[in-house]
Amino acid sequence: MKKVGITGQAGFVGNHLYTTLSLDDTIELIPFNRSFFENTKNLENFVSSCDVIVHLAAMNRHEDANVIYATNIALVDKLIAACEATNVTPHIIFSSSSQEINDNLYGKSKKEGKEKFIAWADKNNSKFTSLTIPNVFGPFGRPNYNSVVATFCHKIARGEEPTIINDSEVGLIYINELVALFIAVIKNTENTISLSRTSSELNIKPNHYKKVSEILNLLKRYKSDYMENGIFPSLEAAFEKALFNTFRCYVPETHYPVKFTKHTDPRGSFVEIARTQTSGQFSFSTTVPGITRGNHFHTRKAERFAVISGKALIQLRKIGTDEVIDYYLDGKEPAYVDMPIWYTHNIKNIGEEELITLFWINEPYNQEDADTYFENV
Repeated sequence: MKKVGITGQAGFVGNHLYTTLSLDDTIELIPFNRSFFENTKNLENFVSSCDVIVHLAAMNRHEDANVIYATNIALVDKLIAACEATNVTPHIIFSSSSQEINDNLYGKSKKEGKEKFIAWADKNNSKFTSLTIPNVFGPFGRPNYNSVVATFCHKIARGEEPTIINDSEVGLIYINELVALFIAVIKNTENTISLSRTSSELNIKPNHYKKVSEILNLLKRYKSDYMENGIFPSLEAAFEKALFNTFRCYVPETHYPVKFTKHTDPRGSFVEIARTQTSGQFSFSTTVPGITRGNHFHTRKAERFAVISGKALIQLRKIGTDEVIDYYLDGKEPAYVDMPIWYTHNIKNIGEEELITLFWINEPYNQEDADTYFENV
């Protein structure tokens, strides 16, 4: 059991890394709080409890670049001081940036922070790894802060028009891909991954190169096809699946439930469940009154729940949070709710009759790779 602590675990990359590692029964996570940097005893207790420390805590933006520099250097100094005070030598994994080579104070803080860790590791015969990270995108990024993708997703999902300042080609890595690399380093299996290594430094290359306008056009298509017409796009290409899963997490809660168009004639009724440009699995379930199904989440699958008969309560909760979202559906007005990744979800029959629910998911079920993790909403 390897004990891992993550400074900045509440941030974009930190939260994804923490929640992914929480699914691994060979890892024990040591909780971290930003306040530890202001409490010497708490920080010393933290470092002395860890076999591996992933140092992600940093300031990226401030109106005064000198504050960014001073803050990031101070965080490195405090972490090193805590290790020295407790005489521990955990493997420290440092999140650096391609800005290292640029003439700005943020890049300078990353470069000098890395050099401080290298000096500490050499002095104490400890292991240190620096990961130089390209532009990252994925669900739950902060608009106008983490990436242009987060900003575009947020605006487009709310009917706003983003502005392209520079339509250049951008090198990107999806958060799940980046987390896999961090985990490989944590578990000392990074030699199985194609990375550029220089001593203790890993230079992570982008997996996707896209023009800003190309990203914007894809997201606009998702808005038109998916949000306005309920059509799932093709999810065969890795980048488009990653971008679509990212976009879905910015769809406002008020978008659901979406009512179907019900066609009725003397024979009965007909409802189209989903149009899709991708493969997948359609299924249905019947649920007796009072029974709850689900209470699980997915990390990559797109899924739709459609209630066509009976009354249901569909609940969702983002992993790592306490807020529960409730949707009430009635088969008299057939409707659907889509499940974002990293949201545990369930469906309960709250009526007095049998509940009939149709399901669509973009991957046929595979018992060997189910991407299904059980956690109560």
